[in-house]
Amino acid sequence: MVEDPRVAAVTLTGSEEAGAQTAAIAGRCLKKTVLELGGSDAFVVLEDADIEAAATTAVRARFQNCGQSCIAAKRFIVVDAVAERFEEAFVAAVRRLRVGDPTDPGTTMGPLARDDLRDDLERQLQGSLDRGARLLTGGRRPDRRGWFYEPTVLTGCTTGMPAFDDGDIRAAGRGDQGLGEDEARRLANHSDFGLGGNVWTRDVERGVRFARSLETGGVFVNGMTTRILAFRSAGSSGAATGASSTPSASASSSTSRRSGSVSRKAIAGRLPASAGVEEAGLHPS
Repeated sequence: MVEDPRVAAVTLTGSEEAGAQTAAIAGRCLKKTVLELGGSDAFVVLEDADIEAAATTAVRARFQNCGQSCIAAKRFIVVDAVAERFEEAFVAAVRRLRVGDPTDPGTTMGPLARDDLRDDLERQLQGSLDRGARLLTGGRRPDRRGWFYEPTVLTGCTTGMPAFDDGDIRAAGRGDQGLGEDEARRLANHSDFGLGGNVWTRDVERGVRFARSLETGGVFVNGMTTRILAFRSAGSSGAATGASSTPSASASSSTSRRSGSVSRKAIAGRLPASAGVEEAGLHPS
């Protein structure tokens, strides 16, 4: 199909393997591609953030669609000064999630899409626990029919653990604590999956500066990542190439580990005029 002369460009949402094969065929045919291959978005909380708002939003950002979303927050990186407060608020909110039949209005989290995805999740969790992560809540299969898994939170995650490094962990959040802003930035950028990200701070101009330093295609300041028409999905590194709004130009933001350059970023939020923001609330960087 890619080789068909009637096809002018190719877009794919899928695995890295599928993306590599599709890009290879498109390259031979000199056709533009837009590839969205997953994410491991960082959700960074700085010491001056509104902790209650950040924690409440973090739960929605992590567990939307049972965590099965490329733009879901995956890694919660919280500076030391507010780590305990955020952890308490986040875990309490996660424990209030109700797992059940997705057709029941009272359900707040449904099942995973397939049984093998649940098996993968359990392997990732166990691998992280074996390397020193701590389980704060969840971590079990509910005693019910279906591919359900309890909302799960790990803490003490570091690089080298599946919970930190893998881009496809589902139905679980993981926190990284005991650090300052510079280390938070380093950890946020320590990923081959830089599709999107979030930063929380009461100083919005500081948030914009921090967002500019992240090696990811788009960053939301004091909000969760969503799809909005004016916001191109321009991923970083292994997460995406091209821009999802159009196949006519590449506006991706890429790291040297996979793709080799950084070309464009979009920053969204309620941003002040002093940050040099367009009316749409976006700041191209």
